[in-house]
Amino acid sequence: MAEALDIKYINPFLQATISILEMLGMPGGKVGKPGLAELTFEEDTFLIQVGVTGAMRGQVFFRMTDTSSKSIASTMMMGMPVTELDAMACSALGELGNMILGNTATLFSTQGIIFDITPPVSMHGKKMKLTSDIPAISIPVNINDEEYIRLYICVKENK
Repeated sequence: MAEALDIKYINPFLQATISILEMLGMPGGKVGKPGLAELTFEEDTFLIQVGVTGAMRGQVFFRMTDTSSKSIASTMMMGMPVTELDAMACSALGELGNMILGNTATLFSTQGIIFDITPPVSMHGKKMKLTSDIPAISIPVNINDEEYIRLYICVKENK
């Protein structure tokens, strides 16, 4: 298995996530304790997967519960009620992944680190198990003391 990303490169992912959530009207985001995790999801889960290429390579996953994914999709769609994760809601959530990782890429570029992102892929279901040759760094992002999104950063430096 490949080595996990050096912790010094994690902050731009977190700063971008908090910044985009605040921009969408979800202030007060706080980062929880990071740790290594398996990509196993027993309960109903919505995942956004965005690939990273260039100076770094790998995948970033954003995991949400059904409740938080519908809430975020509604926010992304200017308050339109979202009762199911249909194509429009999935598109809105994919755009969230684009916004966060686009902002992350901008933050890295200020450090002279250039990477690009791939189009987002969304997955929804129960009992999902994904594998990665790069260890997953799992970091919860809480809003109002509840986990809203959990990032799984499976990225390493291209050397």
